[in-house]
Amino acid sequence: MRTLLRRALVGLTLALPLSAAHAADAKKVVVAYQTGAVPYVAGIANGDLARKTGWNIEFRRFHSGADIFAAIASGDVQIGDVGSSPFSAAVSRGLDVQAVYITGASGDDEALVVRNDIKSPADLKGKKLAAAPVSTDHYQLLAVLKQEGISEKDAQVIAIPQPEIVAAWKRGDIDGAFVWDPALSELKKDGHVLLTSKQVAERGAPTFGALVVTTKFAEANPDFVAKYVSLVDGYYTSFRTDPAAWGPDSENAKLIAGLQGGTPAENAARLKDANVIPLATQLTSAWLVGGDDSGVAKVLKDTAAFLKDQRKITAIKASYGPFVAPQYAEAAAKLN
Repeated sequence: MRTLLRRALVGLTLALPLSAAHAADAKKVVVAYQTGAVPYVAGIANGDLARKTGWNIEFRRFHSGADIFAAIASGDVQIGDVGSSPFSAAVSRGLDVQAVYITGASGDDEALVVRNDIKSPADLKGKKLAAAPVSTDHYQLLAVLKQEGISEKDAQVIAIPQPEIVAAWKRGDIDGAFVWDPALSELKKDGHVLLTSKQVAERGAPTFGALVVTTKFAEANPDFVAKYVSLVDGYYTSFRTDPAAWGPDSENAKLIAGLQGGTPAENAARLKDANVIPLATQLTSAWLVGGDDSGVAKVLKDTAAFLKDQRKITAIKASYGPFVAPQYAEAAAKLN
């Protein structure tokens, strides 16, 4: 028996370095996500997104898509969850990334919150408003002002990060802001929603959120990208088809709250405002399929034209189709 125990201990001692070596040899990728409640964040919190790919994934949280693109441009991040406005701005400036999955369309999870004396969009004239720099919220805020015929001289728009927006709101320095959670919940405590992102989209300024991957990384690691998209989509599918698994007392809501802050009930409520797109729908011309004729490419181009008109970028690409890569979602659908 003692001999057997000694042999077992020797085997365990030899196995530990091999296991550590295997972990060290796992390929590494840095993935960026943002504040707020989205289904796949539960997979970050419980470790499944990393564990089930077999890769060493470092997840980093950012406050805006603009910050994520800065990290991508520096080479620090390879995959990020971003909005269509910073996406359009980044590729228009020459960054080579591709959309591989739609994480959300314009919904009620982003909104323009204003002081209670502001009753209509026309009342925004003469007001101080804020949004995160080059975010989808910034884009839609500017779009609302343009739709109302309110010039830059008629309303002050301040581009600052969301934590600073909340502080400015509490000090009374601004009259309104286009935000997402957790800032959205904070501003709604003593303000009201004037327009949701979905309503602004219906007025002619649609947006979306997407997982983007640097083209270099995606082409070098297509199997990983497809597997990652498949796993992310699994959380969205569960969210759409099994509401009970995402309620205020659910493990998923607890996981998201533990990572993003707030209570499980608050995060469950925030999830209900999301506008998620089934993978089968993403794999149509309305979204990822069709090159320049795809919905994503069209939104990117239209957004770029608006941003150029607003002097946020200096040039527009002739084609935005190359920045949409449906093949990874197609491979993910087969895995599912």
